[in-house]
Amino acid sequence: MSPTSSSNRTRHGRVDIQPFPVVQPPSGHVFCVQRQSGLVWYAKYRTGTGRQIQKKLGPAWTSRGRPPAGSFTRPVAEQWLCGTLERIRARTTPPDAGTRALFDEAAAEWLRYVEHDRRRKPTTVRGYRILLEVHVLPEFGDMLLTEITTEQIERWAWGISCAATTRLKLIVCLSGIYHRARRVWGLTYDPVDEVQRPPIKRDYDVEVYSPSEVFALVDAADDEQDAVLLLTAAFTGLRLGEIVALRWRDVDLDRHVLRVRASWSGYELTFPKAGRVRSVPLAPQVADALRPGGPGELVFPGRDGNYLDRSALRRRYRSAQRAAGLRPLRFHDYADVFVMPTSLRMPCSEADSALVLSA
Repeated sequence: MSPTSSSNRTRHGRVDIQPFPVVQPPSGHVFCVQRQSGLVWYAKYRTGTGRQIQKKLGPAWTSRGRPPAGSFTRPVAEQWLCGTLERIRARTTPPDAGTRALFDEAAAEWLRYVEHDRRRKPTTVRGYRILLEVHVLPEFGDMLLTEITTEQIERWAWGISCAATTRLKLIVCLSGIYHRARRVWGLTYDPVDEVQRPPIKRDYDVEVYSPSEVFALVDAADDEQDAVLLLTAAFTGLRLGEIVALRWRDVDLDRHVLRVRASWSGYELTFPKAGRVRSVPLAPQVADALRPGGPGELVFPGRDGNYLDRSALRRRYRSAQRAAGLRPLRFHDYADVFVMPTSLRMPCSEADSALVLSA
């Protein structure tokens, strides 16, 4: 934390803002220095936040005629300085000139806002926090918000060796931080707006298991509960957290329907997909495989009767894939393919359920 910062954190991580005194507009000058290779032009200037910078421009051109590429005359050096000061002035005009907030302060405020004000799921917040700690804060954490440029962000984002989707997530995180800073600090400068987003190639070919592969996976499960869980996932399309949170009071075996009320994030109960309760029909195979328990009990409990460990369940799912000799397929994709049409509210026949599996 900078000693000049005036931000304080509350117990929820909220940043309380106290205004800084407005600093002087950016200013500077150019000068020549004699080096072994000859005269060299330099520029020294102060930013709108008071930081002093000295930059080497290039060799001085003292002969007649047009200077070669990379060389500077005094007018060319002064023109470079004027353009730089104008760009600084454009992003540090009031009220930003008095806003000396560090990037890490803005990142902390954005995470607090996402977690407490927007009430995003813990897994979502955890993903944002990992991206910030691993990639973003080491690069920009100790910089002022108004010092970061579009060019810096593009060089950094495109210099990271990662998938295009990860690169896009990083840029989205930066954009969220600056959008939040607009409200908290009155910031008008946003370098992320002009950053080029990586193109994401959409693949419209859905990778699925055939009905025989689904049953092979079920047969290869570690135990009976995992087998029923995988069968339920294939026929209902419930997400992993929704299956883990499912309780017997939400399962109606007589009407062949279950209600999805919650999702277990690994840390706490949250809303299910789409943020609302929904009903899902049960195929006869699932209804026959389920063994009813007490209304408040979990349908698929862990060894201690509490929620299953999602990470351990994923590992067992991948183990069953290998045991069945199946190609890798994410649990999310596996459970998102064989979904019975939600318009079906009555029990279906064996022929109907076969159609569900082959859809």
